[in-house]
Amino acid sequence: LNVKLPPMMEIITAEQLMEYLGDYILEAKPKEISVAQRLNYEQNMSDAMAVLHKLQTGLDVNVKFTGVRVFEYTPECIVFDLLDIPLYHGWLVDPQMADIVKAVGNCSYNQLVEKIISCKQSDNSELAGEGFVAEQFLNSTATQLTYHGLCELTSTVQEGELCVFFRNNHFSTMIKFKAQLYLLVTDQGFLTEEKVVWESLHNVDGDGNFCDSEFLLRPPSDPETVYRGQQDQIDQDYLMALSLQQEQQASDLGWEQIPEGISDLELAKKLQEEEDRRASQYYQEQEQAQAAAVDRVAAAGASAGGATASPSPGKQPSTVERKPKKEAKDKDKCILL
Repeated sequence: LNVKLPPMMEIITAEQLMEYLGDYILEAKPKEISVAQRLNYEQNMSDAMAVLHKLQTGLDVNVKFTGVRVFEYTPECIVFDLLDIPLYHGWLVDPQMADIVKAVGNCSYNQLVEKIISCKQSDNSELAGEGFVAEQFLNSTATQLTYHGLCELTSTVQEGELCVFFRNNHFSTMIKFKAQLYLLVTDQGFLTEEKVVWESLHNVDGDGNFCDSEFLLRPPSDPETVYRGQQDQIDQDYLMALSLQQEQQASDLGWEQIPEGISDLELAKKLQEEEDRRASQYYQEQEQAQAAAVDRVAAAGASAGGATASPSPGKQPSTVERKPKKEAKDKDKCILL
C-alpha cells in the first residue's frame, strides 16, 4: 500500500483518509486481466467500497481457529485484500489438545457460539460434552490469543513486514523486527509519551515492553498517567461497542435507528419477539426439510423394492418438544473498534 499525503501535512481527518484509500483502490485496478477477472475485481471493489466507511468505527471480522491468516471471507476482509494489507490473528487451538480440536473443528467464532448453544440443548451426551469443551476454550482464551497462536505468528510474519493484528476485538498495527513482534502504541494514555512508539508482543498476558521508534526500551515516564489513560480508552471502547450493538439491534428489528424514548425493557421485548419469530421459522424449515427427506427415502425404498419403517396404524410419530433456539449469529459477533 502506497498512499502519498500532501507535503507538510501533519493532521489528516478520517474523511480525508477514506478518500485517499478509496482513490487507491480505484487506481490499483489491474490493467491486463481477463473479462471474468475484471468482473470479479469490480464486484470485490464494490463490496469493499460499501464497507470502507466502517473503518472509522469498526469492522466485523470472524476468525477461524485453525490458522493465523484464516478468517471467514466477508466484505470486510476484501478491504484488506484490495489494499494488500496482511491481516493476522493468534486465536488458535493447540493441535496437541485433541479434545479441543474435535470440539472446535473448522468452525468460525460465530459458528462455534451457535454450536455451543445447540449442544447445550442436545440430549446427546457426546454433543453436550463437545459444547462444554468448546465453551471452556472460549472462556480460557478470552484475550483472543494463545501461546500456540503466538508461536505461529512469530514464525509466519516476515521480518520487517508491516501488517494488521486482530486481538481483543481491536485492530493493531504490527511489525516484526529482529525476530520479535511489536504492536504500535495507540492508547490515548500515551499521548504525552513522545518516545513510546512500540510495545513488544511476547506473551498472552498483555504486559509487553515499551520501545521507541528505534525499538530501544523506553519505559513510560509516568506509569500511573498511562494506566488512567488506558482505562479511559477502555471506557470509550465500551461506549462505542454499545453504540454499535444498539445499531445492530435496530437493524435486527428492521429499524433505520432505535426510536427515541424506547426503554431498555421495551427494546428487550422487541428483540425477544424477533428471536422467537426467527426460532419458530427455523424449526418449521427444519421440520419441512426432514419431512421431505423422509418422503424421498420412502420413495426410493419403494422403487427399489426395499422396506421402509412407518408408524403403527392409527399412531402418530412421536415428537420431542424443542425449546426455541436463540440466534447468536448477530449478538455474538466480534465488534471491532
